[in-house]
Amino acid sequence: MSYTQLTQEERYQIHALMKAGHNQTEIAMVLGRHKSTISREI
Repeated sequence: MSYTQLTQEERYQIHALMKAGHNQTEIAMVLGRHKSTISREI
């Protein structure tokens, strides 16, 4: 299994989506990442 780090663009998207009121599960679906990845980033 290979892991890839979040890109700077993905980090900006996470920030923008959080400000827009989206939860971690919704953000994960938009970015195509697992919700635990988003959780760890936050």
